[in-house]
Amino acid sequence: MFKPIPVAIGLRYLRAKRRNGFISFISMASILGIAIGVAALITTLAVMSGFQREIRDRMLQMAAHATVSADGEAMEHWRQAVTQAYRDPRVAGAAPYIETQALISGPRRQPAIVRGVMPDEEGKVSVIAQKMVRGRLDQLTPGSFNIVLGQELALWLGVDVGDSVIVTTDFQTTPVGAIPQLKRFHVSGIFEAGYQEYDKGLAVVNLGDAQRLLRMGDGVTGVRLRLHDMDLAFDVARDLALRLGGGYRVSDWTSDNANMFRALKLEKTMMAILLSLIIAMGAFNLVSSQVMLVTDKQADIAILRTLGLTPRGVMQVFMVQGSMIGVIGTVLGVAGGVVLTLNLDRILRVIESILGVQLMPEDVYYITGLPTQLEPSDVTIIALVALAMAFLATLYPAWRAARTAPAEALRYE
Repeated sequence: MFKPIPVAIGLRYLRAKRRNGFISFISMASILGIAIGVAALITTLAVMSGFQREIRDRMLQMAAHATVSADGEAMEHWRQAVTQAYRDPRVAGAAPYIETQALISGPRRQPAIVRGVMPDEEGKVSVIAQKMVRGRLDQLTPGSFNIVLGQELALWLGVDVGDSVIVTTDFQTTPVGAIPQLKRFHVSGIFEAGYQEYDKGLAVVNLGDAQRLLRMGDGVTGVRLRLHDMDLAFDVARDLALRLGGGYRVSDWTSDNANMFRALKLEKTMMAILLSLIIAMGAFNLVSSQVMLVTDKQADIAILRTLGLTPRGVMQVFMVQGSMIGVIGTVLGVAGGVVLTLNLDRILRVIESILGVQLMPEDVYYITGLPTQLEPSDVTIIALVALAMAFLATLYPAWRAARTAPAEALRYE
């Protein structure tokens, strides 16, 4: 097949055996450096994406995708809001809720969020009923003043199912001064969400009991929404607030946890930058090997110049040869990174069996494996970055080869 002369010569140099074995060694080191860097970067970002997905999924099991709440006061017409929400085909579920900060006292004390829910409707917006480890959510009947605690919260308070706790909310002004609102609740169940923010900081009661505790009458804090596509959370909540009219506050899962997701994104970005240095090391090795190759091929360059090859053509020869090294290293790295990522959990189990230890014990970590999520966009960006580094690494040696003077190169031949 016809190929331009610079491309043909560059590919020929890539396949040819070199007189200087050290140059070949440096070229192989460049390929391995780029391949290892690409594979490590793909695997690391896949693991970080997997952990981010796991945290997000566990968080959203207990939290709504979006909420619409009254601004500074109770939402009295929440039934109308639920009806309006279900008229939107993007909404999968809607339920009212009450939420307040409280101090929960048992043998020990711990501040927590007390959430009032309707047990029959709560399954439409969260999976807390499926996370119960003792007791049942439907035991939160109106007037029973039962309470369901997160597992870590119960351990911290020193209580279990059947015990009682005192829930203290805001102070109320009376003729004798400000006194706290206190109510005794009976622990009827314990849940484990696998997410510390809820396991240690959330308590759930019946919606009617929360209304009586906070003296809200028939009002609620707002309406929680679960959507078919959680990426549309803010738009759906905003549309619902506009249909309801009046002053309503809209929030979604991204704004409620913005700091955490920003931190995870920053951590992933910094890790990508740091691991890109491995690819850069392979590119620097490529510069060294290309410079030595240009020096080794001085006579060949001179002959090509005398045969009519232009300096631009000489530059293209070595750019093709160096770029192909980058392509080979990138392809090997992408293949190795994908295979390693897909088998990472098996590799972890093999290492654990060989060492006889559990690297991620269940009593320490919520996540006991290595969750991975291979993002095609991440793989594509990594491959493009590696190819760009390899291409840039060929520019100086190729430019140096183009400046070779034929007479000077052939003087001692």
